[in-house]
Amino acid sequence: MLELHPSYPALASVVEKYPAHRGSLFQTYNDILLGQQWRDVQVIDLGSCGRGALQGRRPKTATDADLLLHVVPCSLAESISLAWIQNIFTALTNPPSIYLAVVSDDSSIVYYKLSSGIVKPSI
Repeated sequence: MLELHPSYPALASVVEKYPAHRGSLFQTYNDILLGQQWRDVQVIDLGSCGRGALQGRRPKTATDADLLLHVVPCSLAESISLAWIQNIFTALTNPPSIYLAVVSDDSSIVYYKLSSGIVKPSI
């Protein structure tokens, strides 16, 4: 039961407000916090998008450890569009990039880095 898990209090207000997205938010939160050991992880209510998101910083050992990063969980079964992605960027006040965490039914997560606008790839 999700309510008995130690991470539930941090997620409670958002998962109760958006129950359709609770599984992907719960899995991503625990992966980011416990698996990847990000710091300063906070749950954000993206009311205009009808879901929760996460923000935090990578571990101190990472080269970009001081950057505040944003992660938006979604289910593999969800349909997303360019308008949906633009709404996410707008709700997060247009960060240079976000991570889309796509959670499958078997609880595996694939992260996609999405940048705002056209970004030249690094060589």
